[in-house]
Amino acid sequence: MPALIDEGRAKVNLTLRVVGRRTDGFHDLESVVAFADCADRLTLTPGSDLTLQMSGPLAQACGETSDNLVLKATRLLAERVPGLKSGSFTLDKVLPVAAGIGGGSADAAAALRLLAKLNGLSLDDERLREVALATGADVPVCLASRACDMTGVGDTLTPLSLPIMPCVMINPCVPVPTKDVFKALGLRSGELLVGVTDVFRGIDWPEAGASVEDWVEVLAASANDLEAPAMRIQPVIGDVIAALNATNGAWLARMSGSGATCFAIYENTADAGRAAEKIRREHPGWWVHAGTLS
Repeated sequence: MPALIDEGRAKVNLTLRVVGRRTDGFHDLESVVAFADCADRLTLTPGSDLTLQMSGPLAQACGETSDNLVLKATRLLAERVPGLKSGSFTLDKVLPVAAGIGGGSADAAAALRLLAKLNGLSLDDERLREVALATGADVPVCLASRACDMTGVGDTLTPLSLPIMPCVMINPCVPVPTKDVFKALGLRSGELLVGVTDVFRGIDWPEAGASVEDWVEVLAASANDLEAPAMRIQPVIGDVIAALNATNGAWLARMSGSGATCFAIYENTADAGRAAEKIRREHPGWWVHAGTLS
């Protein structure tokens, strides 16, 4: 059988509200998630041995191959699907690691989609969803790879209809482990970060057909609750946001996920392209991508 190929698209948290910390230690979140037009590429060559090879400009940043979420997801699925066919994975890594854009989660989700195709499984198969959540909190949303309102611990997804949003994404090439950011947030077990009434009062997101400007207006009223604690760990995040805000045409700039990647939404792709070039010149050591979110 020929090799199968899929992409792990970067996930961007347009908003991120931490509702509170549960008694089991996990945090309940609400987040509007979009996906970018930059992605890792994962290839699966069917075979008898499960292996993973790394390539691409950021392959060295991925750490030990044995800890990779692609292999974790595959092994978890093999526990639930008797006789699961797999093979040799090759990951072309272009997305920054520990960057708040779900790179590892997107790769694991791509692996699950490839394994589903190889084994004739529906993407609605409950075992796939179960494995996605067991692999990591961002894997279920990356499995679908479509804009949604994500709540709970990443297990409840409500599809949203986003327009195509011109954007610039920047990572200052410093890793920010998610666990460190939540530790810096400092919530005790069972503690709520928002009032009880706020938990049940949802935001009315724009409906299908709304413009980028309509969305930015609503998004601007929200925030990313992890931005402040992440900035205490890596103050350079503040420099990234300032650099984005200093460009022409930036409508909204904030951090994605637990950082350190930040993004700005622009009125048009020309403004986004010019902004990216300006930032590349001023900060040649940063990872910069100009593209779209949807």
